[in-house]
Amino acid sequence: MIGRLNHVAIAVPDLEAGAAVYRNVLGASVGPALEQPEHGVTVVFVDLPNTKIELLHPLGDASPIARFLERNPSGGIHHICYEVDDILFARDRLLAAGARVLGDGEPRTGAHGSPVLFLHPKDFNGTLLELEEVTS
Repeated sequence: MIGRLNHVAIAVPDLEAGAAVYRNVLGASVGPALEQPEHGVTVVFVDLPNTKIELLHPLGDASPIARFLERNPSGGIHHICYEVDDILFARDRLLAAGARVLGDGEPRTGAHGSPVLFLHPKDFNGTLLELEEVTS
């Protein structure tokens, strides 16, 4: 059901400093900062040959990333995103298997403009998973 690894999301306390590490130290291609108010984050995507890194920074005090950074002041891996062909099929299959979908269970538009869902980390070895519908 899951496809390729789409990205690994890393919460950072300083978005510019985080982007600079990937750009200047690691030599990666780093995109611009994109505000995602519906998710409460500002993101920067780092393009790698086989996937992406998504740097996350809180957009406002109510951001889930602000709470994550309170517990992890230096930042850290926040979630892993896998691609799926049909997000509604994936959601229904996961629910039937007993997995918990966060929120109201309806896909929302993610940073790439595609439908996404998040899955409860307690159901996936302590890891928050994001599913993103990607058309071939």
